Amino acid sequence: LPPAPARGRRGAARPSGDDRRRAILETAERLLDERGYAAVSVDDLARGAGISRPTFYFYFSSKEEVLLALLDRVVAEARARRPRTAAAGEEPAALLRGVIAAVHGAFSAHRAVTVAAAQARATSPAVREVWSGVMEGFAAETAALVEAERARGAAPPGPPARDLAVLLNSMNERVLESCYAGTGPSVDAEHVVDLLLAVWLRAVYARPGPPPRTPPGGPA
Repeated sequence: LPPAPARGRRGAARPSGDDRRRAILETAERLLDERGYAAVSVDDLARGAGISRPTFYFYFSSKEEVLLALLDRVVAEARARRPRTAAAGEEPAALLRGVIAAVHGAFSAHRAVTVAAAQARATSPAVREVWSGVMEGFAAETAALVEAERARGAAPPGPPARDLAVLLNSMNERVLESCYAGTGPSVDAEHVVDLLLAVWLRAVYARPGPPPRTPPGGPA
C-alpha cells in the first residue's frame, strides 16, 4: 500500500474536551500559587489554557466553579488516603496518624487551592456550602471511626461520637489552614501531624500522645 499522505494543518489532532478542562484546572492551580485567588481572572485562566474566553465558559461558568472543581479533587485525594478502620493488631496511634496525615498530605500538596478556598469562603456562598459538606463528611467518617473503636473495646466511652468528631475536625481545619496560609498563631508545619495526633489520642482513647520531638539544635 502507498504511504498515507502527511496530515496537514487541518488534519492535526485537536485538544479534546478533557484536555481543555485539564488545562484550565492546571492553569488555575499554578496561578493561585503565584497570585492568589482574588488576582486571578477568567481571562487569565483562558489565556493560560490556550483557549478563548467563550470556550472557557463552555467548561466552567466562573472562576469560582474552577476553584470548586480543584477543591473536589483535593478532597477526593484526602479521602482516598484516609483509613477507615484499624488493621488487625494495629496500634490506635497508627490509625489516627493515618487519618490526620491523609488530610494533611492532600491539602498541603495543594496548598494554594486550600488557601484560596479558605479565602473564598468569606465571600462565596457556593464555596461555603461545598466546604460545609466536606467538613460534614469528614465529621461523619471520624464519628464512625470513633464508634468502631469503642465497639471493639479499643476506646473508652465518652462524649457523643459526632460531637467529638466535629470538634476534632474543626481543630484540624483551623490549625492546618494557619500552617498553609502562614497566618498566626500557627504551629510548626513539620510537626503539625504529631501535635494534632497527641490531642486526638487524648480525646478518643483518653491516653497521652507520643512525646514531642526535640527541635533542631536540641532543647530550647
